Amino acid sequence: MGQRSNSNPQDYLVQGDSISSDFVTVPAGEFVMGSDESFYPTDGEGPARLIWVDEFKISKFAVTNLEFAAFIEDTGYKTEAEIYGWSYVFSGLVDGSIPSRQEIRTAATAPWWLAVEGAFWYRPFGTSETIENTLNHPVVHVTHNDALEFCKWSGCRLPTEAQWEKASRGGLVGKLFPWGDDLYENGNHQTNIWQGEFPHLNSGEDGYLGTAPVDSFKANKFGLYNTVGNVWEWTNDFWSARWHVVESNETRRNPTGPTKVSGNRVLKGGSFMCHNSYCYRYRNSARTFNSPNTSTSHIGFRCVL
Repeated sequence: MGQRSNSNPQDYLVQGDSISSDFVTVPAGEFVMGSDESFYPTDGEGPARLIWVDEFKISKFAVTNLEFAAFIEDTGYKTEAEIYGWSYVFSGLVDGSIPSRQEIRTAATAPWWLAVEGAFWYRPFGTSETIENTLNHPVVHVTHNDALEFCKWSGCRLPTEAQWEKASRGGLVGKLFPWGDDLYENGNHQTNIWQGEFPHLNSGEDGYLGTAPVDSFKANKFGLYNTVGNVWEWTNDFWSARWHVVESNETRRNPTGPTKVSGNRVLKGGSFMCHNSYCYRYRNSARTFNSPNTSTSHIGFRCVL
């Protein structure tokens, strides 16, 4: 597998206003979306249903730090984390390296999340460490609103949940993961998730403790990398656990989610923090949500044309 360059923005971008050729075509047709298994009943993964999606093009990779840097340089855009002055950072990546004065608070229901002053996409840990050595990793600390601004600049958009899931499945029917039902293939790791006892011990057996380069592991049959694990990915859909249950043309043919003025947005794919003991969401059908102004060290996005 060829590695993407870490040094030249033009390897990724064309004239600073559109993403380059790292896109694959997902053919039109039906696929089985969701699951009838009750992994997390309140998440609304079910029912398994036939969905028609027109042909579309989607990026093989999540948007990288280098690509996002080109966007910032070209537009001068300030992300919401920069405006707020802080973002959520996973404590396991920064223990002992952040001055206590920078820890604004911890998340009440998830104490492994630290609200860290000065954390944003360019300084993802809120310290002096920048993205210089992780240019080919997915950009994080981007809100849904930030992702939309990048899409406007690049001439792309965020995928619908149905587009994302069809692309992630890679033509396989009813499988847990983009490569099949077994987490490992021939004993080899296929994705970047947590190994060990969450949140205290990550053995890093897959090679990574935090994010991994966007072209790590093996592509699925459509040519997409890391749709599960690594970072959660924003989609364009508003969240509902029930909207899609009723069969209708709206929910079964090019569905775009419920119509709302505002609200939470759907996230897909899980992240490097996922572990089956508490977050078995590194699966094709898995879904969760967050508010569109939320930024963390494990949320990114990819684009469609």
